[in-house]
Amino acid sequence: MHASKRVVVVTGGSKGIGREICLRFAREGDRIVFVYYDADETAADETRKLLGDQGVETVARKLDVSSFADVEGFFREVVEGFQGLDILVNNSGITRDALFLRMSEDQWDQALSVNLKGTFNCTKAAVGFMVKKRSGRIINIASVVGQIGNIGQANYAASKAGIMGFTKSIAREVAMRGITVNAVAPGFINTEMTRNLPEKAREAFLHQIPMGRVGEPEEVAEVVYWLASESASYVTGQVIHVNGGLYM
Repeated sequence: MHASKRVVVVTGGSKGIGREICLRFAREGDRIVFVYYDADETAADETRKLLGDQGVETVARKLDVSSFADVEGFFREVVEGFQGLDILVNNSGITRDALFLRMSEDQWDQALSVNLKGTFNCTKAAVGFMVKKRSGRIINIASVVGQIGNIGQANYAASKAGIMGFTKSIAREVAMRGITVNAVAPGFINTEMTRNLPEKAREAFLHQIPMGRVGEPEEVAEVVYWLASESASYVTGQVIHVNGGLYM
């Protein structure tokens, strides 16, 4: 892989951690393809503008990552259009929180379909191209909740724990083909999702964090970028926690 002008696909790239990941790669001149599934185009348009201001080639597309057929067709277009694919960041994720006794089958299915199946779909679509050229980086965004659990998030925790196991398994299968597969597990990060929490819930989280503060999306993006760099060429099958000490 070249140090610049790599083709980077980021799912869930319109805002929050995904947006910062796109911007981090863009600073190095990489070509950015991000997908999103927002109800409106506001966040995606803003991310397009931010990337355009950095002068990088950018493609943005609304995509349902839970649809195997849609994902397969999209990645084929990316590879044909850019003549390659170097890095995949599986960042798409949703929450459908409820106490388990009240959790509906639909809430369970939605979280698993987007978070876990979406990671499978995108990895399945991308890894074949990477195997052919015997190089590539795949970084999956997990969560500290997948490691320690959380009240009201049995579905979300199960999906993120699944991503951790998925990461380690795929890493073993493709290591000899020059592909690394790792996961980053953020803790309590300053995003739209966490800002919408009630103040008491935010305070309860902060009391559990030894560093006494929330993390910033840029801090997660830096770890993702490092895992995609040549400096991390001997790192695979790892889950790197970015959580201020919430989980050690």
